[in-house]
Amino acid sequence: MQNASFVVLALLPLWVSCQHGGRARDKEGPSVEPPSIPLHRLVDSLHIDPAAIRFHVDKSDRTFRALAGDRVLKTYPCVLGEAPVGDKFQQGDRKTPEGTFTFRSKRVHAKWHKFIWVDYPNAESWRRFRERQRSGSIGAKADIGGEIGIHGVPEGMDHWIDAGEDWTWGCIALKNADVDEIYRYILPSRTSMTIVP
Repeated sequence: MQNASFVVLALLPLWVSCQHGGRARDKEGPSVEPPSIPLHRLVDSLHIDPAAIRFHVDKSDRTFRALAGDRVLKTYPCVLGEAPVGDKFQQGDRKTPEGTFTFRSKRVHAKWHKFIWVDYPNAESWRRFRERQRSGSIGAKADIGGEIGIHGVPEGMDHWIDAGEDWTWGCIALKNADVDEIYRYILPSRTSMTIVP
């Protein structure tokens, strides 16, 4: 038990620094990024039940966060659909949907490293879609769309995420190593993710 306490105390300053966007300064003065602690080490050292982990995507600042309760464990950069502002209205609008979702399944993907299938459209998505059809903001024959997920990038293309330019057809894209970190914590039909404007 003393070893576990030591690990928590050793990781805590780095974890706090990472969560507050803090940058360490060396003796010369320039800022340097704090080292990234793998999500599984944070979960293990803080004794967090892996089933309690949930995710939060903030579209306005392109961040993908892993949380346990109200505690932010780790923040990752992400990119979105080519038309990032606003909720997904219909098939082909290339918007990333907003709301709270679970996941249908997950798998290794030949092109996108891994694909984690988001439960879109869900009941709330359908309610909004039908309301938009009734109001005339989308056509009566519009298709709600689907196949939204979290995925990586082709091998060697992590700079697509670093560039911060939205390019997907509505999915959330992360660096491959970041997808690998969250992948083990996705429990289909159980884990939740909230996407906000």
